[in-house]
Amino acid sequence: QVQLVESGGGLVQAGGSLSLSCAASESIFAGNQMAWYRQAGGKQRELVAHIGTGAWPSYADSVKGRFTISRDNVKNTVYLEMNSVKPEDTGVYYCNTHPGQSYWGRGTQVTVSS
Repeated sequence: QVQLVESGGGLVQAGGSLSLSCAASESIFAGNQMAWYRQAGGKQRELVAHIGTGAWPSYADSVKGRFTISRDNVKNTVYLEMNSVKPEDTGVYYCNTHPGQSYWGRGTQVTVSS
């Protein structure tokens, strides 16, 4: 069964922190780079961070130094630790492979208030 289930979003004040999780089915997770994407209202979905099977992360310039992506290869789960959040981090956050495959989960809403 193909599955991507994101969780952990919510409302947070600017400067605060959030921790996102994404449980993936093994068919999606195993052997693939995994990534977090986000989509703000009216904008295209953008890549936030991705991580290879050897746990080598890469980040968009806008989140570098504030966000940390990690993965648990036993639990088929990818995480995104968000620190020092800003209002422009607001959006729906999705996980997927990198590059993204056609199936997308529902995402989790992150709202940062100023």
